[in-house]
Amino acid sequence: MTRMRGKAGKGIGGWVLYAVAVCAFAWVATQAYYFAQIALWAVVDPSSTAFMRADAWRLAQDRPDLEIQHQWVPYDRISRNLKRAIIASEDANFVNNKGYETDAILQAWERNKKRGKIVAGGSTISQQLARNLFLSRQKSYLRKGQELIITWMLETLLDKERIYEIYLNSVEWGNGVYGAQAAARYYYRCAASQLTAWQSARLAVMLPNPKYFDQHRSSAYLSQRAGVIARRMGAAELPH
Repeated sequence: MTRMRGKAGKGIGGWVLYAVAVCAFAWVATQAYYFAQIALWAVVDPSSTAFMRADAWRLAQDRPDLEIQHQWVPYDRISRNLKRAIIASEDANFVNNKGYETDAILQAWERNKKRGKIVAGGSTISQQLARNLFLSRQKSYLRKGQELIITWMLETLLDKERIYEIYLNSVEWGNGVYGAQAAARYYYRCAASQLTAWQSARLAVMLPNPKYFDQHRSSAYLSQRAGVIARRMGAAELPH
């Protein structure tokens, strides 16, 4: 009887070790996939992102009359106004940071503790790109950890200008609207290279909640905040 119990115990322990090994292998394989994808994007432009694919599925179910709007344009064909406005609004130290801001993350942590749920992430431009490229919109500390790992990969394999170029072409700007060119066409009927300082400031302010501002374009907050960003744009440092 004792011998049988010993064998059963070893069997359970063996299955637990096997399950842990499988999970560890899957995690390492996933990280290797992310790393390889980012390395490829040093020379090849991404055709889509996780956010785009999720939105395409959602629109197919809920709004079959709408499609994803997205057109890649090179970095030098995007208005410097927009580049400056987004840095002024989203990540003033983008050129000099390592992809994350410890103070911003700690501030977000304290804010989340006070609210009892995740309401802020303290994300930089690189972290936002990591999330858009590979992850979901679901907020969790597990996802945040993965986001930081992918951010490290982006900062290791790509220079700041390339990170920003991919960001500008991938970020969400409305219901199915992705990238600077699509946003410029959708909101202002112009090319991304033709965006004015005021237009750029408004687009930058939309980024934290683009679907909401797509439906509330006359928002007083949007205009007021755009004025603040427009005044900060001159001090924004661009990657080169």
